[in-house]
Amino acid sequence: MSIALNVNGQTRNVTADPETPLLYVLRNDLQLKGARFGCGTGHCGTCTVIIDGKAVPSCDLPVSAASGKAITTLEGLATNGTLHPLQQAFLDEQAAQCGYCVSGIIMAAKALLDANPQADDAAIRAALNGNLCRCGTHHRILRAVRRAAATAGGAQ
Repeated sequence: MSIALNVNGQTRNVTADPETPLLYVLRNDLQLKGARFGCGTGHCGTCTVIIDGKAVPSCDLPVSAASGKAITTLEGLATNGTLHPLQQAFLDEQAAQCGYCVSGIIMAAKALLDANPQADDAAIRAALNGNLCRCGTHHRILRAVRRAAATAGGAQ
């Protein structure tokens, strides 16, 4: 079945079973590798994308449920070769070690800062609660999100 998706501001048509997880379509059909497979049940946050302004796990969401909605992936954050302030803040704060979870964390943080540009530590922690990281960079991740929030236009 042909399904139209609005991904990173562009309409993309894919042929897929409507029940195929959005993550598989993003990675395999559209070659967008930012969202990663983690648990496959929507509990680890590694596959997080933003759909209509909300952070959503894409591994257990049928592609048909995303049709007609605005989908943003990690690849959609940079503009004209310039990193999004969250991406830059993660580099500046050295907030990643292995990096596997970081794309999902950045997407969850972006959804938060878009909704609440002045998010405090409690709000940041709550927004990132669904994103698992085993590397132990939690303090640097929080610093990176705070840095992005403090940057002019950090939520944009």
